Amino acid sequence: MSIHMDLGTGTLQGPAVTRGGRRLGDLKGFFADQAAWAVMDPAIEVYRVESFQPQPEGVPGAVCCATTTLLSGDVSGEYFLTRGHYHAHPDGPELEICVSGEGALILMDEHRNTRVEWMSAGSVHHVGLRTAHRAANTGSAPLVFISFWSSELGHDYETIAQRGFSARLVNRDGQPTLIDA
Repeated sequence: MSIHMDLGTGTLQGPAVTRGGRRLGDLKGFFADQAAWAVMDPAIEVYRVESFQPQPEGVPGAVCCATTTLLSGDVSGEYFLTRGHYHAHPDGPELEICVSGEGALILMDEHRNTRVEWMSAGSVHHVGLRTAHRAANTGSAPLVFISFWSSELGHDYETIAQRGFSARLVNRDGQPTLIDA
């Protein structure tokens, strides 16, 4: 089983590629200003994902990849972001490669210490063990990045949905700034 990746855009093609994404209405509770979120159009696309998983999630034996396209926008100054997750099996890393755009990889360790790594075309980022991660688009164009992880790691989105990250990335005077949540 194989697929094709356009190395210029990160686009994945082939019968084994799955597609998904999130609209603003899917992200209830992910932005600090819920009142501002509530009056925005819930149909606004925030991000889309194309993925290739040769083994089902949680089953060992494969390296998976996904291309995420995170659109530009904000909710009351907080940049559009991905939901973020830990790995269900926390002792495995992930690799992120930025194809285009500008943004931040937001990383939170198991002690809830949060930091950012700036993403731009060609930047490569290692997500360590027991580290929650999400991306935020700080530019005016889509942020496109490719992720690689082992199939046995799985995804734990629920912990982030319930507890969130300990910091948020916001636009302060035209500059992306990490602030306490």
